[in-house]
Amino acid sequence: MRRFIYCVVALALLCCTGSAQTPPADQSASNVPKVLPATTPLGTGPFKAIMEVDPTLAKHTVYRPNDMNAVGSVKLPIMAWGNGACAADGNSFRLFLTEIASHGYLVVANGPIGPDRAQFPPAMPPNRGAAPGAPEGRAPQPGAAAKSAIPPKITSTPPTKTAQLIEAIDWTIAENSRKGSRYYGKLDTTKIAVAGMSCGGVQAIEASVDPRIKTTIVANSGLMTVPTTMSGSGKPVPKESLNLMHAPVLYMSGDESDIAYANANDDFEKINHIPVFRAYEKGIDHGGTYHDPDGGAFGKVALAWLDWQLKGSKEAARTFQGDQCSLCTDPQWVTRKKKIE
Repeated sequence: MRRFIYCVVALALLCCTGSAQTPPADQSASNVPKVLPATTPLGTGPFKAIMEVDPTLAKHTVYRPNDMNAVGSVKLPIMAWGNGACAADGNSFRLFLTEIASHGYLVVANGPIGPDRAQFPPAMPPNRGAAPGAPEGRAPQPGAAAKSAIPPKITSTPPTKTAQLIEAIDWTIAENSRKGSRYYGKLDTTKIAVAGMSCGGVQAIEASVDPRIKTTIVANSGLMTVPTTMSGSGKPVPKESLNLMHAPVLYMSGDESDIAYANANDDFEKINHIPVFRAYEKGIDHGGTYHDPDGGAFGKVALAWLDWQLKGSKEAARTFQGDQCSLCTDPQWVTRKKKIE
């Protein structure tokens, strides 16, 4: 039965980022970066960020500026995040999410802080660089077949659910209004994003029907042509769900070696009613760059999208707008877009 479940998980793109599998030969324990305490401020932004579990939101991990007083009059936009494999390790994307929070965001990830091994899974060593033999740049093709993958063991059970993204949003809005909260009056509850990787990306798509969502990031993910219930909602998520999305969406992934590549391309082809940007990085697989310092290239792209969509940054907009947008002309990336000038 377990073998069958793993096969279904693979088909549903649930590649876990928090595995406990045996490290490959070229990555001994001595090469795994040291996991710093959750209270260690990180990120390249003006507000070094930490992660914590708030006792009033015990099934999530909050990423926030370490010194909320330093935020001053700045109101922080909000992002709710779903992990790969719908795993319940809120620290499994720590470097990526801390980087975003350090630039003036409140990020809430599904799942509490898990074991240290969740942060640097053996399958995704940081600073690995582009893989040799990366494919030549070309527009993503909707008919391209995704390569098969066997997911590593999922360490956190039960998996998270789409509803937890909505719970995170509800909590942030309530905290912004609650006197005595460290977030009182400091959040911009009109600027909310939902995002996720792999299975978490399916969760993000499903949660995007919420009218409060202003933008969505679907990372290393896309809906199956055969509806799957793997988002944790207990109901199928068919391709028709894409029609329920109402705000701009970014799809970012690895190249053809990414199991989600073909599904992301197919989603892009089917979305015609809202602005959508599709980008993949050459030489990167399903693991992305989330575990590189500050989230690597994926961290920079996601942050630029959020700064444009939620903060109205004209500089960030140039990453995506125009024929000569900076991501469009980056030789490491291949892009397409609709309804984006």
